[in-house]
Amino acid sequence: MNFLNFILALAPIIYLIIALMGFKQPAWKAAIGAAVAAAVEALLVWKTPAATVGLSALEGICMALWPIVLVIVAAVFTYNLVVKTGGMQVIQSLLTSVSADRRVLVLLVAWCFGGFMEGMAGFGTAIAIPAGLMTALGFPPLFSCLICLIANSFPTPWGSIGIPTVTVANLVGFSSTTGLSFMQSIQVAFFMILIPFVLVSLTGKSPKAIRGVFWLTLASGLSYVIPMLMVSYFVGAELVMIIASVLSLAVTVFLSRFVKPDPKYAFEGAKEKDKKEKITVKQALVAVAPFLFIFVFLLGTSRLVPPVSSFLAQFSSTVYFVNDTSATTFSWINTPGVWIFISAILGGLIEHASGKMMLDVFKATLRQMSGSIIVMLSVLAAAKIMIYSGMIADIAAFAIAVMGSMYPIIAPWLGALGTFVTGSGTSSGVLFGQVQLDAATTLGMDPYWVVGLNALGVGAGKMLSPQSVAIALSAVGGLKEDSKLLKMVLPYGAAALVICSLIAWIGTILIGG
Repeated sequence: MNFLNFILALAPIIYLIIALMGFKQPAWKAAIGAAVAAAVEALLVWKTPAATVGLSALEGICMALWPIVLVIVAAVFTYNLVVKTGGMQVIQSLLTSVSADRRVLVLLVAWCFGGFMEGMAGFGTAIAIPAGLMTALGFPPLFSCLICLIANSFPTPWGSIGIPTVTVANLVGFSSTTGLSFMQSIQVAFFMILIPFVLVSLTGKSPKAIRGVFWLTLASGLSYVIPMLMVSYFVGAELVMIIASVLSLAVTVFLSRFVKPDPKYAFEGAKEKDKKEKITVKQALVAVAPFLFIFVFLLGTSRLVPPVSSFLAQFSSTVYFVNDTSATTFSWINTPGVWIFISAILGGLIEHASGKMMLDVFKATLRQMSGSIIVMLSVLAAAKIMIYSGMIADIAAFAIAVMGSMYPIIAPWLGALGTFVTGSGTSSGVLFGQVQLDAATTLGMDPYWVVGLNALGVGAGKMLSPQSVAIALSAVGGLKEDSKLLKMVLPYGAAALVICSLIAWIGTILIGG
């Protein structure tokens, strides 16, 4: 394979890195530039017809708008509305009144609540909200950022109602998300058990901090892994993180009652807050109403209820953009974004939000997400152009030719690279999902395993991404400590990436070969 073609095929991604890291361009400008670079190269180097380039970009934009942008805007709108009505303060009080032990609070806020926010909204909310809450409780700002970056890493493939996994599954032509989601759950299981122990050790500034909370910490991880595996296998990707985080939260709260108080890790601020604020059952139910509706609607319309899901499946359209062998299906009703919007409105009414308030919050959400929407549209347009022009195939061919049967070792690194650059597990999957599938096909490996390795690398890339770092710092007062925070999290991201390669290689021998 021609090395020059390999470099040229990577050029849009290389440009994205340079524009973001070197020229410090806003992400939306860099993403537009990458899409333009992909289009120009497709026309001039890969000799792709102009009509194909245009239709490829259109397909990417439409896929981005529905369902990706829809679900992200809906999820963030839900969160913003809960904040506006005061419900988030109640939720925060519920979390922080459970225990005065800093180790337990870190598990509750960064791990469990952060995982729930990732499953619901993703898109940085699972870093920003828990980090801000931890800082408000009295944790050091940089420590709060570090903890939340680590905690939010490997739940990312199931963020925003499973959008990263759903997008990749649709992109590479998998008939459903169950196979891919289940394989990803197997791949990240080790990290989901390990990370709670890392969080507790960091909180106590020593692995000795695990003493007294070992079983609680282990249970907090296991209560994530077991639901992840079961929901992935039987339902699919959409509800994985929501169910797993809720069950982990329930288990952690229950077992925290049996943790013997240790003055060394006492958190007096939480004790005082617990004494001052008593949340009634009615207040709690009202505050979490939008999230309960989301849970019920998504579960009720999932494949667990075949009559409903089958009925709603008819309200869809199949569109052939580029050729008659590659179809894109748009579900107009049974798509997470629709149900989340409905849930937000119903929950808002219960929380006594007026129509004007909801409209104002929606407009503010669109303004808040405008740059990110442009990024998603541009990245998906670039990815589709690179796929249809053959650029992605050339990247895969070169990587396979160089690595051969050792390719799985570097597969997670591609996922990490995509997330490091874009800050998004979805974008990483869009950029490299097809590469992973082509590699699996060429090498005769399990396609679900190899494509899943991209999401495994996403976890390491997420905690190191400049965008993640910036989001975390902005949530704790807008500190200008990017380089310092990146230096703090770098060892954990690098170690995670090495472990990812080991998991990839061992798993390929046992499962994916």
